[in-house]
Amino acid sequence: MVTNVTSHKSLLILLFLAASWITYTVYQKSIKWCRETRFIVTTSPLGPAASEPRIQRIVTDLNQFIPPRPFTHVSSTTSATQSTATILHPRDTYCRGDWLEVLIQAKDHLGHRKKYGGDFLRARMSSPDLRAGASGEVTDFHNGTYLVSFSLFWEGKISLSVRLIHPSEGVSALWRARNQGYDKVIFMGQFVSGTTYVSTECGFALNSSAEVCEYLDVRDHEAFYCVRPPGLPCAALTHMYSKNKDVSYLSKQEKSLFEWSNVGVEIMDSFPTIIVSTCNRKVVPVKEKCKFGMAATIPSGHVWKDAWNPVSCNLAPVEMRKCLKGKLLLLLGDSTIRQWIEHFISNMKTLKSVDLHESGKLRNQLAVDLDGNIKIRWQKHSYPLIGSLIYSVKEMEYIARTIDRTGGGKNTIIVISLGQHFRPFPIDVFIRRALNIHRAVQRLLLRSPDTRVFIKAENIRDLNSDVERFADFHGYINYLAIKDIFQDLNVGFIDAWDITIAYGTNNVHPPSFVVKNQISLFLNYIC
Repeated sequence: MVTNVTSHKSLLILLFLAASWITYTVYQKSIKWCRETRFIVTTSPLGPAASEPRIQRIVTDLNQFIPPRPFTHVSSTTSATQSTATILHPRDTYCRGDWLEVLIQAKDHLGHRKKYGGDFLRARMSSPDLRAGASGEVTDFHNGTYLVSFSLFWEGKISLSVRLIHPSEGVSALWRARNQGYDKVIFMGQFVSGTTYVSTECGFALNSSAEVCEYLDVRDHEAFYCVRPPGLPCAALTHMYSKNKDVSYLSKQEKSLFEWSNVGVEIMDSFPTIIVSTCNRKVVPVKEKCKFGMAATIPSGHVWKDAWNPVSCNLAPVEMRKCLKGKLLLLLGDSTIRQWIEHFISNMKTLKSVDLHESGKLRNQLAVDLDGNIKIRWQKHSYPLIGSLIYSVKEMEYIARTIDRTGGGKNTIIVISLGQHFRPFPIDVFIRRALNIHRAVQRLLLRSPDTRVFIKAENIRDLNSDVERFADFHGYINYLAIKDIFQDLNVGFIDAWDITIAYGTNNVHPPSFVVKNQISLFLNYIC
């Protein structure tokens, strides 16, 4: 009996020790997991580990696309006035539907032929009397020559334009400057505790010996920082605004390339007008309805009598209210997609704004049509949100998190637009954000494949506005990156970059008639 009791006690002690060891091991692994997932990459197939190699791949590809260029003197950089443009196979009259090709030979200010490419060119054809326009496709042969191809969409008198936005040496300088620092724009955060208001500097990276508040999305490795005011908690951050910092990563010589007179100079300044006729050709067949999965083209369409005409599909008149009836439309991103909700409110009399009682400027917006069961919401993206007016950060949320909270379904439509606010910061910030959104869309389409998601590319803006921070070259790189990132998902693409080149609107906020045509294209995809 004593032996049995002793053996039972020994067994219980062994079981207790084993259980304790297992518990301790699990606890240690849990602590280790928490620490690792907070500060380094996880191994989840859809988590940050999957994105880090891709971030590096995209950055590597872009570095190869924009190699460093020698810059000894301004006279050795590309000159628009010295460069030449030659029409290949010229004719007295061209036929509608043909391609017209122009060979550009880049030369420096001394008239010497350039032996490498990389110049940032913008090609456009237009007929002002017909309120018509389209972009041209530029092919870089990387030896100082470029082929510019124009698709002759309409008949009549057509003017051709090829502008040297920046020489390759300027492009190289802008790319280096963009990726060199995070402080070209700084943010001022307002902390509030009772009657105490304190403002401190915030940003993606802070050069400060003071205690810093870290606002971290652990899963997606999105981080933003503010200097912590003495005696106030990090959670007391309520508002923010931004301002340009007196810092530049361009040399004095490089800055001369971005003076007003050197940006967007016409290469084809004295080119003759092109005459295009129908040439008695058969009527162009009717294009099919717009739908997901259509092949992307360059140019993606043309403007005719101020109306957008895509290459790949036909646009039909769509009644907005009828199309959106029973729909939830989420517009996520910057102020260029906020223009959409403003257009809907202005042109749908049954759609009423709802005051969300948010403080500061850049408020999220909501509009509803109760009878039509329509709900449209614009939500600003999270950091970086550039604005000189103070805005609330309490309602800000990363787009990926918003998408994760969305149930989806056939009556849910999401349109995402970001890029303009990312231009002053190193490209990895934008790539990481785009990849996080990509994974969130991927999760959404897995659980709700009938949800429709659109990416609206950013648009061109004023060529001479603060070039180092906001140059269209930076926007073009964002444009290329986001097209690459989302090409494997079944999402719609609103090519606002190409559309605004075709319209010739160099404005960060395109005119209302351009916004109207973007929305018309969007509505034709969903109705």
